[in-house]
Amino acid sequence: MRLCLIYVTTKDKEEARAIGRHVVASRLAACVNIFDHMNSMYYWEGAFQDDHEAVLIAKTTETLLPDLIAAIKQRHSYDCPCIVALPITDGNPAFLQWVADQVMPARGPESPV
Repeated sequence: MRLCLIYVTTKDKEEARAIGRHVVASRLAACVNIFDHMNSMYYWEGAFQDDHEAVLIAKTTETLLPDLIAAIKQRHSYDCPCIVALPITDGNPAFLQWVADQVMPARGPESPV
């Protein structure tokens, strides 16, 4: 089973928390980490931007990526959200197995979201 990290930028910590809660409760991600108040610099619609955002990092399986990306896009406020999948090539075997186990159970009524 292939695992990956999903890197997502959001407008603020509250949006990251809402997205993170949904994808973990739905078993689309084993867990998420949120970094608040990240400085981002980029061009958008021809204008230079210097903003603060939050970063959400999710751990999941490659097979769940399409559903995870769709769930993030559905709840995201940006027109073109940054959602990038990075393969996990190695790590603590016990942790990697835990990630796989967390997303494998059937998603159903036990989900609080």
